[in-house]
Amino acid sequence: HHKITICTSLSLLKFSISFHSLVNFVVCQLFALLTAFWFRLYLHPSKTSPFVRHVVATLLGFYFALFCFGWYALHFLVQSGLTYGIMILTGVEHMHKYCLVVALGYLSFCQITRVYVFDYGMYSADFTGPMMVITQKITSLAFEIHDGKKLIFFKPDTERMPSLLEYFSYNCNFMGILAGPTSSYNDYIAFIEGTPCRRSKDHQTNGKTNGRHKQTDPSPNIEVVRKLATCFFSLMVFLSVCKVFPVERNIDDDFIATTPFYAQVVYLYLSMLTTRPKYYFVWTLADAINNAAGFGFNGYNSDGSPRWDLISNLRIMDIEFATSFKMFLDNWNIQTAHWLKRVCYERCPYNPTAATFILSAMWHGAYPGYYLTFLTGIVVTLAARAMRHNVRPYFLGSPSHKLLYDGITWAGTQIAICYTVVPFVLLSVGPSMKFYRSWYFSVHIGCVLLAVALPVKPRHLRLKEAPVFSHQDSTSTDGHCNQKTKAT
Repeated sequence: HHKITICTSLSLLKFSISFHSLVNFVVCQLFALLTAFWFRLYLHPSKTSPFVRHVVATLLGFYFALFCFGWYALHFLVQSGLTYGIMILTGVEHMHKYCLVVALGYLSFCQITRVYVFDYGMYSADFTGPMMVITQKITSLAFEIHDGKKLIFFKPDTERMPSLLEYFSYNCNFMGILAGPTSSYNDYIAFIEGTPCRRSKDHQTNGKTNGRHKQTDPSPNIEVVRKLATCFFSLMVFLSVCKVFPVERNIDDDFIATTPFYAQVVYLYLSMLTTRPKYYFVWTLADAINNAAGFGFNGYNSDGSPRWDLISNLRIMDIEFATSFKMFLDNWNIQTAHWLKRVCYERCPYNPTAATFILSAMWHGAYPGYYLTFLTGIVVTLAARAMRHNVRPYFLGSPSHKLLYDGITWAGTQIAICYTVVPFVLLSVGPSMKFYRSWYFSVHIGCVLLAVALPVKPRHLRLKEAPVFSHQDSTSTDGHCNQKTKAT
């Protein structure tokens, strides 16, 4: 009786803490949205100095962090301070390595202590979430310096490190302190100083820029309203259907024993589908906050309409109708995908796909389910790549064949994604392995056989055959415009 009472009390306490954290998070983000409008209107670069904008953005960011996470927010200062000291003390040649090790190591230490020392399974708004974004920003900046890119803080023939204020403003500004997204340092400083590099699609296609597009700042209000509507719809969908299709039912003994396999497949898809709207809500709201402050403008479309997708983190329709594993990943958590590509995929000489997935698992946290998901993702990616390279050309002869191929690959992609990410939601090894056993590891076995049986050209040969785009052909501004197109 006493054990039951204690367990019940602990469960209520966990729920109370989790609910309180989530409420704090949502309140902070809504207040940040209102603050962002004020920041753009009253602290516009034409009305005040970059110094004032840096100070206000940083102080508000620290206030939101303290309100949402309490004194755990000090970890943000420690992580940023340690890596800034490394940047000052080490040379450009090795700076990126030290920053990656220290930033990722400190993040991992906090994740491990939160999970295994404080509380296991509290999958709520925790203080390591913002640290994940700060880790991306720290390492992105270090690698950009190492690569010798001409960032805004480089004077001719003279390297100047960002000041401490600029560095903390970049890492901890109020627009992205809670949910990101990651942006390039160059883009952020350009936003603060009011000198963004704006490129329209006209510029991207023929090298010419329409001068009238550069004269005035477009209003983000319409885009912000559209994204807020997306947030509201996503939140309503999540709250209304998440409890109807719980993921845990996929491993229920009665469900496995009495449900036909085809019905299990359908339920798996529906249950995982209902987990995505919460990410749509968080990331779209974060994007709207940045846009409301005037950050995220990415030039103009060919019809003259402004684009506010510079730091967008997802494309919902491309996710839900993805016809390949790569297409899904390219449109999900976009800024993290850019970061993984910059710091790992393009630099790893051996097995870059495996190395990238392992780094992603380490960055996400200490739950074993994360590692099971990303290890599964390796074999699924290799199999999907082999299928696309060997099978897809046979279906491009006619529109009807292409439509058939797209329908089949859509279904296969969605099931493969759901199968892969179940451990990411369940978190623990036992439940995750129980799910995979109920499917007889069929997707694992099938993907391994496809990856072994179907030939795929080595990466260095694919890169040689891929077209190399110039800076004028790129689709984004400085922080992203120097990257090669990722080979499939």
